[in-house]
Amino acid sequence: MRVLGVDPGLTRCGVGVVEGTAGRPLRMAGVGVIRTPADAEVADRLVLIERGIEQWLDEHRPEYVAVERVFSQHNVRTVMGTAQASAVAMLCAARRGLPVALHTPSEVKAAVTGSGRADKAQVGSMVTRLLRLDAPPKPADAADALALAICHIWRAPAAGRLQQLAAAQRRATAPVRLPKGTR
Repeated sequence: MRVLGVDPGLTRCGVGVVEGTAGRPLRMAGVGVIRTPADAEVADRLVLIERGIEQWLDEHRPEYVAVERVFSQHNVRTVMGTAQASAVAMLCAARRGLPVALHTPSEVKAAVTGSGRADKAQVGSMVTRLLRLDAPPKPADAADALALAICHIWRAPAAGRLQQLAAAQRRATAPVRLPKGTR
C-alpha cells in the first residue's frame, strides 16, 4: 500500500509518502512541505497548494490519501486556513478517484506513539524509528504527514474489516421484501 499523508496548512502543508503493509517494515518514499507566502491572497495560496499536491500525486502515484481531520482550535483564522488546505488535498485526491481517509491528530499520535497526547518531538522520534531514518524530518509538518500515512497503513485493514462486517450486518437484518401480489 502506498499512502500520501497530508498535514494541511496554509503556510506549510506537510506531505509524505509511505509504502508498506500492517505488520511489515514501512518505507518512506518521499517527504516535504508545500510552502506559500504569508502575504499572498488566500485564493492564490490555495492554488499553490493544489499545484504542489498534484505534483506529489503525479510523482508518487499513491493508492490512498490520508489527511489530518481539522479540529476546533481557539484561533478561527488558523482553523479556516487549515480547513481550506485540507479541502484542496481531498479535492485533488477525489479528482483522481483516490480514496481519502481523515484521521484526527490524537488518532495519529496514538497509532504512532501509543499515546494520543504525544508532543511533536515524540511523533518525530517515532516516525524516525519506524521508517529507519537518520534524523527526524523537518519541519514538524513533514513528520506529521508521514505519521498520517503510517496511521492509515496500520488502521486501514481493520477499518476495512469493520466496514465489511457492518455491511453484512445490515444485509442480515434488512427486511425481506416479497414481490407484489405474493403476500
